[in-house]
Amino acid sequence: MKINTNIDKPIFIQIAEQLEDSIFTGIFPEETKIPSTNEISALLNINPHTVLKGMNMLVDEEIIYKKRGLGMYVKDGAVKKIRQKRQSQFYNQYVAALIEEASKLQMTKEDVIKLIERGYEDGLNSD
Repeated sequence: MKINTNIDKPIFIQIAEQLEDSIFTGIFPEETKIPSTNEISALLNINPHTVLKGMNMLVDEEIIYKKRGLGMYVKDGAVKKIRQKRQSQFYNQYVAALIEEASKLQMTKEDVIKLIERGYEDGLNSD
């Protein structure tokens, strides 16, 4: 985990996003323990309350949960929940913006589809 203090995004949100990404990519599988607030705060040299605030965001989203006296654990179904959240964000952040820009450029739906297909082909050929 790394914190970027040169961006406007609050540290607790960066922590939540990085923990979420670690869960999504399988670094922390479902029903396993994640590092404690003290472990993360020592690793990043930040206040434990900041880490806890980030973790509580994931608790509120039902991605992690607390086992009293044992720590925080990844909730069963967390990966599916994260995937659904990210798919929704993908539309809002990328697809809507793409369509808006394509409209300004007077591109048709077919023009955009061709560009997307080209992108997939280029992506497959680069592997």
